[in-house]
Amino acid sequence: MGKELFGTDGIRGVAGEYPLDPATVYAFGAALGHDAVAASASPGNLIGPEILIGMDTRESGPWIAEMVAGGLESAGARVRYAGVITTPGVAYLTRTGEFLAGVMISASHNPYQDNGIKVFGHSGFKLPDAEEHSIEQDILRLRVSGLEPRRAKLAVDDALVRKYLEFLLSVSSARLDGARLVVDCGNGAAYRMGPDLFQRLGAEVTPLCCAPNGRNINLNCGAMHVEGLRKAVLADGADFGVAFDGDADRSIFIAKSGKVVNGDGVLLACGRALQAAGHLHGETVVSTVMANLGLERALQREGIRMVRTPVGDKYVLEEMVRLGAALGGEQSGHVIFRECATTGDGLLTALRLFEIARQAGVGLDELTADLEVYPQKLVNVRVRKKRSLAELPSVAREIRLAEEAFGGAGRVVVRFSGTEPLARVMVEGPDLQRVEGFCARIAEAIQRELGV
Repeated sequence: MGKELFGTDGIRGVAGEYPLDPATVYAFGAALGHDAVAASASPGNLIGPEILIGMDTRESGPWIAEMVAGGLESAGARVRYAGVITTPGVAYLTRTGEFLAGVMISASHNPYQDNGIKVFGHSGFKLPDAEEHSIEQDILRLRVSGLEPRRAKLAVDDALVRKYLEFLLSVSSARLDGARLVVDCGNGAAYRMGPDLFQRLGAEVTPLCCAPNGRNINLNCGAMHVEGLRKAVLADGADFGVAFDGDADRSIFIAKSGKVVNGDGVLLACGRALQAAGHLHGETVVSTVMANLGLERALQREGIRMVRTPVGDKYVLEEMVRLGAALGGEQSGHVIFRECATTGDGLLTALRLFEIARQAGVGLDELTADLEVYPQKLVNVRVRKKRSLAELPSVAREIRLAEEAFGGAGRVVVRFSGTEPLARVMVEGPDLQRVEGFCARIAEAIQRELGV
């Protein structure tokens, strides 16, 4: 069913503009509150359901949190506020606490002008499409009903962040004494928790980009911009480098040599380790259509099957649950460890990868040495509107020509972003020149048909 507000990762847009204007944000809180109150209704229950709210470090986060809380309270729900916390922190606290739902205010890797609202059910899973659709219909109804947005006063409960940090420490299976780490927090949600976590495990930590000012989140730093991290790892002679995005649900790594290790490398290293420990259920790893062919073939050599899903950790998780898989993730750095998490978690991923390297007595270079990365080109085309590719014959023709030329040795993936007005074109194959040529031709065809 079509949705106007919710994309692949909640509601996202420019803060202050529709759908993140005060009236719609307040209506979201009221709609979620109505949904929660109805779900918790029972004879004799006079206390409204409790909803958790957390946010990253964007300057718009506090007022959005207050508007969401105002809407929730207007519907009879109660609110607890974690303040600045990671998205996986909200997911963990929601499923282990008394919260009926959790709300994370973040636009992940986007610039500070953007923001977003992600919702988790008590299970710690993002809401299913049908429930998002129901809430969305209530939001749209409330917006035209003349409701008056009112902010609620919020006080940070510091115990919530501490509880999540203690959980991460509790699942660590190895100390990091003597390890030298460079940790780039992207001026985002992990800016305090990230360095603290690894220091408490004994590592010598050099923190980068841990001074958020509301406008510098993801600004030339973090998981989307690892150049500064790479320079610091090489200059310090560090053992590992890790960069988180704005809400720390993804992580990208730098090996001692300066090699960049993305989610594909993490899935290979962690998949082998889980297999060796007998914990890789079904000998299966779940990833997306964006995962490199090199990962699929490296896993095949180990007797591990890779299953692909649409882009989005929500869809990876759904497939993991369906298959009973223990490990899944995305090339972009979202990695899900089902034994202890229900969403991508950058801090947990770093813990697991560093533990595997330390226990094996090697670095990230050695762990990923046999991952042959096929040339892959990704181009974004800004579009006026999103249309089925079947309605665009010239685009379909270019895609078909590329696929026929590659045979089984390459891939073409064309999709629309779930959070931005973009068509994303990805071409992958053994020859970089051909990859770039086919990618350019497909992108040009989309530009002619739909481009801004």
